[in-house]
Amino acid sequence: MRRYLRVLFVCTLIVFCSLLYIFNQLVSSLESANDHQARAQRTRAADTGLRERAHDDRSEPQRLQPVQLAVVACGSRLQETLTMIKSAVIFSRSKLHFHIFAEEDLHAGFRDTLQSWPQRVRSRFSYSIYPISFPSTNTREWRKLFKPCASQRLFLPLILKQVDSVLYVDTDILFLRPVEDVWSFLSAFNRSHVAALAPEHEEPRMGWYNRFARHPYYGNTGVNSGVMLINMTRIRHTHFKNDLSAVKLSWSDLLMPLLNKYKLNITWGDQDLLNIIFHYNPESLFVFPCHWNYRPDHCIYGSNCAAAEQHGIYILHGNRGVYHDDKQPAFSAVYDAIQQYAFEDDLLHGLLEPLEEKLKSSEHTYCGRVRHIFTKRLRETIRDLQEQSAPLEV
Repeated sequence: MRRYLRVLFVCTLIVFCSLLYIFNQLVSSLESANDHQARAQRTRAADTGLRERAHDDRSEPQRLQPVQLAVVACGSRLQETLTMIKSAVIFSRSKLHFHIFAEEDLHAGFRDTLQSWPQRVRSRFSYSIYPISFPSTNTREWRKLFKPCASQRLFLPLILKQVDSVLYVDTDILFLRPVEDVWSFLSAFNRSHVAALAPEHEEPRMGWYNRFARHPYYGNTGVNSGVMLINMTRIRHTHFKNDLSAVKLSWSDLLMPLLNKYKLNITWGDQDLLNIIFHYNPESLFVFPCHWNYRPDHCIYGSNCAAAEQHGIYILHGNRGVYHDDKQPAFSAVYDAIQQYAFEDDLLHGLLEPLEEKLKSSEHTYCGRVRHIFTKRLRETIRDLQEQSAPLEV
């Protein structure tokens, strides 16, 4: 009898645990579906708003105030940075101003190349060149954090004191739609937002932060700092929650203590520091979809950026040096097409068609299998620009 009762108890316990596991899986599936649906709704809303603003811009192709961009270039990044600037200029309708932070020996290269571009191109942008500049204390430590000069971006609000907002981009960024479209996200900020970034990963199973990070990070998978839209006036006037003191700290008072606490635990330098800051201040961050910062991680193991599959890539981010090797030929094909494009050629025959032909040779890679997303938005961008420049029929 006792043996029978023990067997019955064990069977009952197994059935209960099985039911509990099934219920758990069901709840997780529902939450995942809800998250995916919410992300899709945010993407649709963002794209709808951008389409409406783009339509309004047709009647006023240039804004009175130029769009402000910032980039930091050190070492061998001169040509890569110039290609980024070229992509911004050829696809944008608004006037642009570039804040270029570079090592001294790169300044002449920037000036000579930018001044050599045709006047009709030069008239659409202006630029300022600055030396690399860090706080006098711990200069060497900041300079060597992650990559040479990368942490310069953390100090933009403290250096460009007269600039209200700026779009910071890494040197390995390529714009495939007008810069003013990502700039328009500033109008979507609520009162607490100080910056906008894209997620580091879409798929948690592939995420780095949620699997390996030894420090706090934003959200479920962290954020990537390669494309960062910043309301610098707000950053300068905001005091941020933190795990360093019981009181909120200003941006200038926060950075050095944060580095001192976490420097032995961070891997990706200044990006990790930004993740820590926005972990404690999630209300201050606006998150835009992955196709505004599309990286190899979104396709090298299979496509996982749904927004890019639906709308195409808006901003291409060739991190890991993929523009300059043969590991991801789809990325290097876009870079080469823009770099080699001659300003006197039309964009359709001089850039898009050669790019589409070259992308065919990338189909043996996972990224190449979705090569249509590399040109989907680009084709629309070129069509829109051609329509705007076409003479009116009488």
